[in-house]
Amino acid sequence: MLAIDPSSQSERENYKLLIGSIIPRPIAFVTSLSTEGVLNAAPYSYFTIVTANPPMVAISVQRKQGVRKDTSRNAIDTGAFVVHISNETYIEQINQAATALPPEESEVALAGLTPVESVKIAVPGIAEASIRMECLLEQAIPLGGTDGTPAADLLIGRVVHFHIAESLYENGHIDAQALKPVSRLAGNSYAKLGEQFAIDRPQ
Repeated sequence: MLAIDPSSQSERENYKLLIGSIIPRPIAFVTSLSTEGVLNAAPYSYFTIVTANPPMVAISVQRKQGVRKDTSRNAIDTGAFVVHISNETYIEQINQAATALPPEESEVALAGLTPVESVKIAVPGIAEASIRMECLLEQAIPLGGTDGTPAADLLIGRVVHFHIAESLYENGHIDAQALKPVSRLAGNSYAKLGEQFAIDRPQ
């Protein structure tokens, strides 16, 4: 086994080890609304569940030289955002929405996606997604970097409304094969769901 001290490496070198090791990573496609009313959208693969009581999810949004990205700034300013599960049907548009645009331009419009009204928050979702979650911002935690220049904002969202395509839902469960989720690997690589197997949990 190689023994590597992360403090002896550059940020980029540590980044490559992390994104190459922690795979596959689900992709949160997040919409947020600026105070000027511009609908922003961007994909994030630093994404996970926090708790089910109440339902919460977390997204780590990296900063650029200490400056918050539109998603973080909008979520903090408005207190809300929408998380969509990425799948095969619109992954090309999700990738296009990763284009770096100025705050006054919408990635939703650029990618040709369809905004749809939310039920409990002001931030619109995306109609192309088969699962979306309306979230209120529970906490935004600056992390990493230095005291004056954090490297990321950890956004914790409390899910206040689920939208799930009827074709995916059966007796409280989601059909993973029908969802066709797409996950992130390293570089420009993605993965589909692949083979599934079951193992009984110990009593």
